[in-house]
Amino acid sequence: MLLMKETVPFDWSRIWLGEEAPLTFLGEVLFRSVLMYLLILLTLRIMGKRGIKQLSLFEFSIILALGSAAGDPMFYEDVPIMHAVAVFAVILALYVLFNYWTEQSERVETWLEGKATCILEDGEINLSAFKSQKLTYREFFGEMRQYQVEHLGQVRKVYLESTGEISLYFFEESAIKAGLPIFPEVLAQARQEISLIGWYACKSCGHVQELQPTPKHACSKCQQELWLEACRTKRIT
Repeated sequence: MLLMKETVPFDWSRIWLGEEAPLTFLGEVLFRSVLMYLLILLTLRIMGKRGIKQLSLFEFSIILALGSAAGDPMFYEDVPIMHAVAVFAVILALYVLFNYWTEQSERVETWLEGKATCILEDGEINLSAFKSQKLTYREFFGEMRQYQVEHLGQVRKVYLESTGEISLYFFEESAIKAGLPIFPEVLAQARQEISLIGWYACKSCGHVQELQPTPKHACSKCQQELWLEACRTKRIT
């Protein structure tokens, strides 16, 4: 029966230097780290500026794959550097190959990169597209507030790009209409009961309609029952 070696808590020699590798192995760690870091820089240089700015799903998967290939050889003495170089070579070859395929086939490009999706049009949320992107209202409205949007009636179109960023197109000031306010403290006041006649925006899809005083009223577009007074303010940039 093999006896397990007892671990001594706060053994500073073990914590800082380990128990197997000699002190001189630190020099090899430095060499490995510099070499792998230079290899990462070379890879990103080959991928170009887009590879380090707006990562697609495919490019992000490459970065994840390279992370382990670059990190492990930096300090594991039993991981040969040439194995990591081979991994980098294969991944870069796949990157070039898939880039070629995406240039030749729109279908392959859509599968690898994804495509832009219109999630809001004419001040109303496209619920089917919105839900298919697994985006939450909190995330979506938070992104829009970064563009100084106060309510959906200020926005003509919103696209969720394949990179995960959103692109907004605004109404001209004269064309702005009533819309759903997106300030968090206002959204928290959504209610079912309508006490005064007026124009209200559905909290779910942003559809605006005139409502009469009633305990409950379903949205004619999405059938949800939470409402907020529609906002008509102009956009201030």
